[in-house]
Amino acid sequence: MALTFTVPGLDEAASEKIISILQNRLSQEQEASLVLKHAHWNVTGPNFIAVHLMIDPQVDEVRDMADETAERIATLGGSPDGRPEAIIRNRTWKGVDLSGRKSTLDYLKALCGFYDSFIADDREAIKELDELDVVSSNIIQDHVQKLETFQWFMRSHLI
Repeated sequence: MALTFTVPGLDEAASEKIISILQNRLSQEQEASLVLKHAHWNVTGPNFIAVHLMIDPQVDEVRDMADETAERIATLGGSPDGRPEAIIRNRTWKGVDLSGRKSTLDYLKALCGFYDSFIADDREAIKELDELDVVSSNIIQDHVQKLETFQWFMRSHLI
């Protein structure tokens, strides 16, 4: 990848590694916003309105996370890839296989499983980024804190 520039204190090799990690996170964030919106449109049954209304702010927050991640990539001299094929190319996680109109419980279970992977992947990225760039690590740490709260909201419906 050709960098437009490097930021002070980071060399090209470190910048490229950071950008690669962040691009993977960006792709999963983008997929999460799509999966969450799909669930928002398709939940049915008991607690419909509560779950339907709970998911929409999560969509917005995850989109904001993706924007922050993409802007960090650009700040590092990279070019964030937000195209659908980038999501597929960068996918290292299991997606949500649930489709169509299903119960709130079915979607909540599927989304909790997706969040399990999402949070674990972010935590792995944090470990790598801690060694490379504390600024990028802090961004992903903030994202994990929000994701854990979202998952807690969902789990609370399943108890």
